[in-house]
Amino acid sequence: MISQIQNMPLILPGGLPAIDILKRENIFIRDVSQGQGSVERRLRIVILNLMPLKEVTETDFVRLLSNSPLQLEICFMKLRSHVSRHTTAEHMKRFYRDFDDIRKERFDGLIVTGAPVEGMPFEEVDYWDELTEVFDWARQYITSTLYICWAAQAGLYHFYGIPKHPLDKKMFGIFPAVVLSPDLPIFRGFDDVFQMPQSRHTEIRREDIEPVAGLEVIADSAESGVSIVMSHSGREYFITGHLEYAPDTLDREYHRDLGRRNDVAAPRHYYREDKPEKGPLVTWRAHANLLFSNWIDWVLGDR
Repeated sequence: MISQIQNMPLILPGGLPAIDILKRENIFIRDVSQGQGSVERRLRIVILNLMPLKEVTETDFVRLLSNSPLQLEICFMKLRSHVSRHTTAEHMKRFYRDFDDIRKERFDGLIVTGAPVEGMPFEEVDYWDELTEVFDWARQYITSTLYICWAAQAGLYHFYGIPKHPLDKKMFGIFPAVVLSPDLPIFRGFDDVFQMPQSRHTEIRREDIEPVAGLEVIADSAESGVSIVMSHSGREYFITGHLEYAPDTLDREYHRDLGRRNDVAAPRHYYREDKPEKGPLVTWRAHANLLFSNWIDWVLGDR
């Protein structure tokens, strides 16, 4: 008889909107109002969510983190120096905790999301000073950190002085990336090539990274450039794209900007037959799940 291995429940703040969405997807969720349960093999992951649509991003990351046999407790962090304009104050107060609170506790992993501020110099972002405090705290106290999209650029700039460069046109679509270091634990089970969603107006360049000791480009794309950079002995991963994106995210972004901006083109390699009316063809979800599962396993083994 073959026994079925079930994933452990994610532990999330009680009442988080993502809970109902993910339960409908048959993802096992426990909110804190149901009790903490056993603490055996539990990892604590904190997400600094800088994206404007908080609830969408919450669901995207929780969905990926659910694919683990380990019990994960997920917390959401906010910065005192920034007030979200697209999410209610009630939501932020109920489900998010200030960095000043978070920094006093023990966490195993940190995820820092992208942010819609890539057109600004880093130092002009209103929360830059506090954000770099988070980066420095994470390097000292967190087992491993994932920096996503703009946060990847920000982290590389803060720690290593790597600049970002404006693009002539938006990097928008799904792009193949080649695994350059297949023996790394983060790539266990990966194919030689995987697909990554991209949505950005700036880039980091390989020629700026390669001379820097302690940095390694571990995935790269002929079309979209540097895909993943690793540093600090595998404790930090800088991911230039959005593996967490849901199938319809780029479609919603495309139609949101259509007619409002003069640089909007349909996302490349995304729609069936390259026709928006035929809907997206999902090609990145399996590797996204695998990367996050591998990351969680690495965090557990190293803590």
